[in-house]
Amino acid sequence: MNSRKLIAGALMVAVPLTLAIVYRPDRAVRVATGLVAHNICSKSFVSGLDPNTVFAETIDRAGIRLLSWGLNYRVNRTAQTVDASLAGLFGSHAIFHEGLGCVLVHGSRQPYVLRSDIAALRTPKAPPLLPDIAGNAVVEPTDPLLKIALDHAFEEPAAPPFRRTKAVVVVHQDKVIAERYAAGIGVDTPLLGFSMTKSVVNALIGILTQQGLVTPSMPAPIPEWRAANDPRREIEVEHLLRMTSGLDLDETNSGFDPSSQMVYLHDDMAALAVKAAMVAPPGKRWAYSSPTTELLARIIRDAVGGPEQTLAFAWRELFNPLGMHNVTLEFDGAGTLQGSSYMQASARDWARFGLLFLNDGVVGGKRLLHADWVGFSAAATLDTDYGAGFWTNRSEHEHAKARVRMGIPRDAFFASGDLGQRIVIIPSQHLVIVRLGDSVDPTGDIRGLGRLVKEVIAAIQN
Repeated sequence: MNSRKLIAGALMVAVPLTLAIVYRPDRAVRVATGLVAHNICSKSFVSGLDPNTVFAETIDRAGIRLLSWGLNYRVNRTAQTVDASLAGLFGSHAIFHEGLGCVLVHGSRQPYVLRSDIAALRTPKAPPLLPDIAGNAVVEPTDPLLKIALDHAFEEPAAPPFRRTKAVVVVHQDKVIAERYAAGIGVDTPLLGFSMTKSVVNALIGILTQQGLVTPSMPAPIPEWRAANDPRREIEVEHLLRMTSGLDLDETNSGFDPSSQMVYLHDDMAALAVKAAMVAPPGKRWAYSSPTTELLARIIRDAVGGPEQTLAFAWRELFNPLGMHNVTLEFDGAGTLQGSSYMQASARDWARFGLLFLNDGVVGGKRLLHADWVGFSAAATLDTDYGAGFWTNRSEHEHAKARVRMGIPRDAFFASGDLGQRIVIIPSQHLVIVRLGDSVDPTGDIRGLGRLVKEVIAAIQN
């Protein structure tokens, strides 16, 4: 009897200990504090938003909400840092660098800081290829139907989940015809795009393809995979763009998955991703994966020559030609573009980016993207509604069909980020619609987006 009790007692200790060692709940908590620290840092120092509001909106989301009882933060405006912890434990530390946004500091190791003249990079050597899409003032809609569409986009329900729309910009025939902003936000306010940054990485790869430096069909130029017996040598750039690499890098946003931990616990994000094992042949299995995009960011870095060259390349070849002035690209602690989640841009600048794809990669008569790049990006991957760096309605997937039923046309495709960040590109209507906000609805308020698109189309066809 005593031996049974001893065995039972040992199991009661061993099982939870084993689970803790395997699943490392401390890492999941650090993901939460890292997200809080980084988001408050980016949204306060780059976007100029109120830290208290940012904190309240950040912790009001699935998973994080469970820890809201003990999460806290501190902003040091002199040092330009943000610290976050759970009841004083599992601390995360983010630091802001002017023009480069924020980066998390892990332990005593200091992150790589780019030695770039941001002001010089933002000063184009030639006028933008894309003409102005609006003047300095907010463009108030003259059509009553457009005004109603914006009214609906900013409506809040009586009870959660709240939509928290921050900005809406409607561009028709390359001109802003309507826009609206929440209090404290204006036409020049950079706003976090989260995974819309993946679409920017797509564009940078598309520019490299146009310049002959990279092609989607080439084996991914990752030295760690080049051994003759390494199955990962079969992974192509297209597999990374389409998230069909077959790598064990599935994203669940649980805090335990490699994607969450890559973004918030590692200085060198791509170094984590590059170690992943294969779980399926390339091109046969789709799984959403931020680490896949981070591998593309490292490919861009290596193709152009390094961190500083990456920043210069992005400004020279993409942002300045499009007239995107209010942009901040963030880099990880190793100096690789944080390509999965952390680019800020004004709503108008996000719209300018959308116009590049609306106009088939041509701006001011110059082709920036390879001739078939936009069609390639918008074409569905396997049986999903994901293309290459964009989500798409050009698919037989139920989600795509549901969006069409909502009123988002069949030819539409869109950049999409957490909490309902969207750039909807609709070639058949010569239309780009940007919606930015902090919607905690699990779908990112897709129904609200569908209503906005439907009502805008009705207005321009009236």
